[in-house]
Amino acid sequence: MITNRTHQIRHNRTIRFVKNNLEKGSSILDLGTKNILSNKLSKQGFKVENTKGEDLDIEFLKYSDNKLDCVTAFEIFEHMLAPFNILNNLKNKKLIASVPLNLWFANSYWNNDDNWDKHYHEFEPRQFNLLLNRTGWVIKKNEFWKSPDNSKIGIRPLLRNFYYRYYIVYCERD
Repeated sequence: MITNRTHQIRHNRTIRFVKNNLEKGSSILDLGTKNILSNKLSKQGFKVENTKGEDLDIEFLKYSDNKLDCVTAFEIFEHMLAPFNILNNLKNKKLIASVPLNLWFANSYWNNDDNWDKHYHEFEPRQFNLLLNRTGWVIKKNEFWKSPDNSKIGIRPLLRNFYYRYYIVYCERD
């Protein structure tokens, strides 16, 4: 179970956003391996299938023709070198995606001990909006979230109370 309160808050907001934009029982392809959030969505009545850990920069066509109602991508595009490719090739009509926002007071996350656990991008909203637009997605709804961390003392934890950290969108295409 998640012990980090900020993760719990983000999961609850994500679930609320999904429930507000998809009908209960909708089938979802969640980009990323099975995780706590995808399990929570399943418990809320959604039929969730996850990708299997493939490198979606290389195997971006593998899931392009899936027949599920919606694709979700929760904090995955920042781990990809070229999210344009998968976004451009998905045939689904609905997409819900969230990304971390670039913060002027913190460097992007970079784990030197793991090839996957890095943020190649932390987005500005207009940058992510352009990526979605250029790949044929029309944003219908969006939200911004802050990520307060009251468990730590310092300038960065204080600033997290005032600056948005996450951006989530619901998109459609013809």
